[in-house]
Amino acid sequence: MSSTNINTTVKILESLPEPIQDRVLEHLREYIEELRDEMKWDQSFRKTRNQLSRIAKEAKKEIKAGRAKPLDISQL
Repeated sequence: MSSTNINTTVKILESLPEPIQDRVLEHLREYIEELRDEMKWDQSFRKTRNQLSRIAKEAKKEIKAGRAKPLDISQL
C-alpha cells in the first residue's frame, strides 16, 4: 500500500470516535489474519498441486478399472 493510502486510512480512523476506532482496528486485524491464512493455503496448494493432480489421475484409473469401491462413511 502506498504511503498516501496509509495516510488517508489513518486520517479516516482519526476522524472517528475512539471506541469506533477500536472496533475498526479489531475488524481490520481479523481481516488481515484471514488474508494471511488464505495466503498460506494458496501457497500450500501451489506446492502440492502436481502431487494432487497425479493422485487424482490414479484414482480415476482405479475407478475405471473397477478396483475402487465407494467409501462407506458409516464405517468412519
